[in-house]
Amino acid sequence: MDAIYIPQLTRASERTEEVQIKEFLPGLETLTPVRGHVRVQHQGNYLEVSGQAETIITCTCNRCLQQYNQRLGIDTKEVIWLDETANQAQDLPLEREVAMEDLVETISPDSYFYPSEWLYEQMCLAMPQRQLCARNCPGIINNTADSSENPIDNRWASLEALKKQLPG
Repeated sequence: MDAIYIPQLTRASERTEEVQIKEFLPGLETLTPVRGHVRVQHQGNYLEVSGQAETIITCTCNRCLQQYNQRLGIDTKEVIWLDETANQAQDLPLEREVAMEDLVETISPDSYFYPSEWLYEQMCLAMPQRQLCARNCPGIINNTADSSENPIDNRWASLEALKKQLPG
């Protein structure tokens, strides 16, 4: 996916560029290529970026630790402000108070916009924090039919077998 030179975007038709995506994104492990589109529109002092995309990822269940596949999709829009001082290094203190209005994305109006990086960030934000293979996933505890004892965690099965070999 090619970078978009922001000054050139002002000369594009309707000051807009749309990029079709059908590829694997670097750093994002997926089973299928990411498919969709990203639309970048120059609005004078900001870029309006929107995108729709989907792919399939492999997740690990937080309860049973089994892997499962899940569809991951985005349909989002973001405003990125154009600011001359955006890419300049600033000698800021390690800790400082930040006003709510300062929590916005900025980019220099004379730089490039990278749709692949933006899409990667959006896909990462869309990944489920709580990964469960099924709503009723029993977890890693296994109830044995011949035992009236407490349920045994499969990870401790070898230790349980060793414990039974020891004299009582």
